[in-house]
Amino acid sequence: MMTSLLKWIVPWEFSWVFLLSFAAICVLYVRGCARLPVSGGRRLAFWTGMAIVYVSLHTYFDYYAEHEFFMHRIQQVLLHHLAPLLLVGSYPGTVLRAGLPLAWRARALRPLERSWPWRAMTGVLLNPAVATVLFVGFILIWLIPSMQTLAMLDWRIYRFMNWTMMLSGLSYWWLVLDHRPRPPGRMTPGLRVLSPAITMSPQILAGAIVTFSKTDLYPIFEICGRAFTFNVLTGQLAGGVIMWVPAAMIESIGGLLALRQWVRLSRNGRIKSKRQLQLERRLG
Repeated sequence: MMTSLLKWIVPWEFSWVFLLSFAAICVLYVRGCARLPVSGGRRLAFWTGMAIVYVSLHTYFDYYAEHEFFMHRIQQVLLHHLAPLLLVGSYPGTVLRAGLPLAWRARALRPLERSWPWRAMTGVLLNPAVATVLFVGFILIWLIPSMQTLAMLDWRIYRFMNWTMMLSGLSYWWLVLDHRPRPPGRMTPGLRVLSPAITMSPQILAGAIVTFSKTDLYPIFEICGRAFTFNVLTGQLAGGVIMWVPAAMIESIGGLLALRQWVRLSRNGRIKSKRQLQLERRLG
């Protein structure tokens, strides 16, 4: 029993960079929760998201993701959709910031946030058009059989693939679940609700193509050695359905959360008309 449990806990491919980064974020969050009031729901969302990230990237689950297409699709849906949605939905920014020592915030964080490289980088990556294109683009790029083959043959490309999926998911959901009006938010509340319906369309199409394909699109999993013995096309069909149905459901939930924020902003009178914004700009 204990040996079987340890098999799942021990990482398939150990990474000091991931482990230290993960531990640092956890420590900052715990420190921040000790300094700020954080609801139980937000804490649950954050720790569930972090647990999903850890299990997906640093346990024996990663072995199956490298040896079965449908397990790989589960991993990608978790990293690209579910974990980022939970993490961003917990609104951890102020909590993580509060977890930093005051001297670090004053001497390092604030100068970094005011520096032009940081502002240029965030201006590009958190641009709604760029974030949306990257969110959908990375899914489609890594689905190309030749790109999937490269990722499976080179561990560096494999890790780069996983990080691009997770970071693009974080940046996208950060925009969609923004609880502020625009400005200072980068997307209008209405666009936040509509955006998931737009981004899920090409993913559903790609999932349908994989699901109904009658040929083995990803023979690299045969070369790497499959973890299970059932029919290749059955596994491919399951992978297509996973990126089709669960991914669309998660995006629908994200759209509903954005709708809830829109209703809250409207109820509180924080959504301003174009005429009000133009007047404020003239007075400002």
